[in-house]
Amino acid sequence: MGFRLDCSALKDKEQLHNLEWLETNALGGYASAPVSGAHTRKYHGILVAALNPPTDRAVLISKLDETLIRRKERIELSSNFYRDSTHPQGFKFLCDFSCNPAPSFLFEALGIRLRKTILCLHHEQTTLIRYQVEIAPPGSQIEFRPLFSGRGFHSLQRAYTPYQSNPSIDNEKFKVQLCDGQPHVLVHIPGASFKLHTDWYYNFRYPEEERRGYPSEEDLLCYGYWERPISSGDDFIITLSCEKEPSTNALASYNAELQRRDLIRTRAGDNISADLALAGDKFIVKRGNDLCSIIAGYHWFNDWSRDAMISLPGLCLVTGRYDEARRILLAYANRLNNGILPNNFPDLGSQPQYNTIDATLWFVVAVFRYLQYSGDRDFVADLLPILSEISEAHLRGTHHGIHVDDDGLLMGGNPTIQLTWMDAKIGDWVVTARQGKAVEINALWYNLLSIMSILCTQFERATEAEHFAARARVAYARFNEIFWNGESDSLFDFIDGRQRDGKIRPNQVFALSLPFPLLDAERGRRVLRTLEDKLLTPLGLRTLSPEHPSYQRVYIGSQPQRDAAYHQGTVWPFLLGPYASALCRFGGAGGKARARSLLEELHRTFFLQAPGLIPEICDGEPPHTQRGAIAQAWSIAEIARAWHEDILGKGPCQS
Repeated sequence: MGFRLDCSALKDKEQLHNLEWLETNALGGYASAPVSGAHTRKYHGILVAALNPPTDRAVLISKLDETLIRRKERIELSSNFYRDSTHPQGFKFLCDFSCNPAPSFLFEALGIRLRKTILCLHHEQTTLIRYQVEIAPPGSQIEFRPLFSGRGFHSLQRAYTPYQSNPSIDNEKFKVQLCDGQPHVLVHIPGASFKLHTDWYYNFRYPEEERRGYPSEEDLLCYGYWERPISSGDDFIITLSCEKEPSTNALASYNAELQRRDLIRTRAGDNISADLALAGDKFIVKRGNDLCSIIAGYHWFNDWSRDAMISLPGLCLVTGRYDEARRILLAYANRLNNGILPNNFPDLGSQPQYNTIDATLWFVVAVFRYLQYSGDRDFVADLLPILSEISEAHLRGTHHGIHVDDDGLLMGGNPTIQLTWMDAKIGDWVVTARQGKAVEINALWYNLLSIMSILCTQFERATEAEHFAARARVAYARFNEIFWNGESDSLFDFIDGRQRDGKIRPNQVFALSLPFPLLDAERGRRVLRTLEDKLLTPLGLRTLSPEHPSYQRVYIGSQPQRDAAYHQGTVWPFLLGPYASALCRFGGAGGKARARSLLEELHRTFFLQAPGLIPEICDGEPPHTQRGAIAQAWSIAEIARAWHEDILGKGPCQS
């Protein structure tokens, strides 16, 4: 199983430019590029390191270009977009590409046939590139040119940038510190000789940045090139690293990483679970010496609390990675402020912002799911005072007006701030203002109350258990009283005083899919029908019904244009997970079969017809072009969770 380009796709240069691969190192660093090799984003690079793991990422080495040489003929295997041209066009010599378990390219030119495989090492800021020469007539050579950047991955570099002009050269090994405050970068090419020839390469162009309305050109620095003779059967590994002491045995490290990935697949079982488990592995990262976190998405996201808590069950619990789940929960528990988690973990030098209402509620759900899967009562007992602190903070009131109203439902925010996941904002304009009582927030609040009642019962705190149970009963009754919209067989999206927002949005799915649903069977079926009729696509749920005047068909243009479409019809694949859960719960006799079909089709789209990455978002209309981040944690995680729990029936309640 796995993605492999067929012959017709190899001739489609647009597809080769648009299909992107991703390798990660569990520290926040990565390597990534289009299959064609021509970088389309400033975020592409062969050695992108997290200087303050898992944040503060920098593109240290942008590319490693190769040229085949035979009988004085030269064929460049690289591809680049320049200001006025695409040169060279090495993708024309690509005759095979696959990505399982790592990106692998087969090139053929000048009678030479060789395979290149790219691998990032786990917990090490090192990229290994293996070259296996299948055929090379006598006298064949290969030339390598690393193109250095040394910039923060949100920025671009120009030739006038100060750079280190005195690298350390020890035959096969090259080491340089590109900028003050950055680690030394190592290039090791066994069996090669280095020729020093420092020069700038000008005006690389990144079309995707251009389309997104950002600066799109930069210059890259080349210190020289390596020459290496090759012959049939040669097998060698290039090491690119910014570790102080990188692995000395590249082949052993390479094989160990392949074995680690193979174990993930083997433990997962069926092919769909295995593909999702291996894809999800890309997002779990170390944070500090003893803790872990979850990168929300690649290339540009850091670790966000909401995304991490939603993703934790699908990435860690269904895969049995309980130790990492525990370390993730601790990392976030340590950052509570007045009962609220920070919205995200920013880069070094920035302070976390506590402008989220749902991340903390998802944290409580994640702790409960952790207990269900792992049975780790001691850890949850240690967290119970924190859960109580969270509950009390919401009851008495905390940041941004977050508090429980007199009717027992949770509310917060104001017209100028967005606290829910629908958080696009353009200047002072909050595109999807949802202050007051939001539907998914109160589904989560009801789940918090129900969970606290259960936990207090299990840990023999009977008075508190009844307190939370009574509040849960009040919240359930009041929710059904005010959120039900009989005119459209749906739930109001939010309620603010007398305003009841009747837009058909996907947030109501969480009232059906969370561990403790808020609707009875009849209302649940009616909401499902509305979601299917108005929002369902093969790749996820739209964020707004196409019938609404504010509906946006595509997510393109400048940042303001994209923000205006972000939650106004754009499809979010992660929502297919809760939809599948709701379908299995409320969809009647055929619900599970329909949910299975949806998830299998999604798997075919992203794993059998693409390189195993589920994106952040897609356009609202066919062909539902992928947009946003190329790989999103909760997009993988929620599909994995729903497949494991609802389709395979292997969740904690079924085991």
